[in-house]
Amino acid sequence: MRLLKDEKGQGAAEYILLFGGVIVIAIVALILYRRYFQGQSLNSVEDIQNVRTNLSQG
Repeated sequence: MRLLKDEKGQGAAEYILLFGGVIVIAIVALILYRRYFQGQSLNSVEDIQNVRTNLSQG
């Protein structure tokens, strides 16, 4: 019955799942914002104008 109560590896498995989730979220963010990471300059004025235009049209 000791085998059923042995939980030594449980903490390590939880950490692996946690870090895996963080890595997946980071990869999704990189895919969504790849335009910004491909060397194109960030133009906040243009981005704000695009958001305002899209909001006024919708």
